[in-house]
Amino acid sequence: MMRFIAATAALAAFVVPATASAKPDQGDRKNAAQECRFERGGTAATREAFRMKYGTNRNKRNAFGKCVSRRANDEERERKNASKNAAQQCKDERAANPQAFATKYGTNANYNNAFGKCVSGKAKENKDKADQEDAENAKKRKDAAKKCKAERNNLGRSAFAQKHGTNKNKRNAFGKCVSKTSKAA
Repeated sequence: MMRFIAATAALAAFVVPATASAKPDQGDRKNAAQECRFERGGTAATREAFRMKYGTNRNKRNAFGKCVSRRANDEERERKNASKNAAQQCKDERAANPQAFATKYGTNANYNNAFGKCVSGKAKENKDKADQEDAENAKKRKDAAKKCKAERNNLGRSAFAQKHGTNKNKRNAFGKCVSKTSKAA
């Protein structure tokens, strides 16, 4: 019995790492860094909103690294979902009319590569669509940051903090304003 338990534990040690979720690849990290640079922007308002959203240490200066880490995981998930959804879309299309499917996507002499061509094309379309949504959300946050900065300048810092702040010292006012304004847009 002890040998069986030891053998099972040894086998589990080899199986678990293989089934654990994969990490984002270099392409995911590169795309994530590009998205974070875009969202961070170049104005003081967008940079402040960026630090408020992603920064976790006291001075919020670790925001870019935290953003890239979070976005890389999102990019990996989007890539996997795009492929999974693409395969199902192609199966449905092939089931509807196999002959038309083969001639539409197949490129070799007997059209045997139609399914693979379909999946890769649909996966790219799905990933591009997800990336476009990410870009639109980042643009909304940048626009919201600019609006909140203008509102803070018009009201004054203390009135702005009273209006939007939710914690006891009201220091989260700018981030709350940006979040609320971007969701409303």
